Amino acid sequence: MTGKTEQTTVAAAEALGYEQARDELIEVVRRLEAGGTTLEESLALWERGEELAKVCRRWLDGARARLDAALAQEAGDSGETE
Repeated sequence: MTGKTEQTTVAAAEALGYEQARDELIEVVRRLEAGGTTLEESLALWERGEELAKVCRRWLDGARARLDAALAQEAGDSGETE
């Protein structure tokens, strides 16, 4: 994929929620492990899996950042009352 098609695919992947991306990634892995696909199909599945893994990582990184911020705020709030 190149150009506009690739941008559209990446944008569509980024629009997925974490659970949707995770579930689709599980299905991609299952299909790759099962075999029986052509080289071209396997490469397309691999590329899709990479996109989905990036989406999941961004969601998890964002959740970690929010958790860290909440914990830092809580630590700051409890430090003010002492």
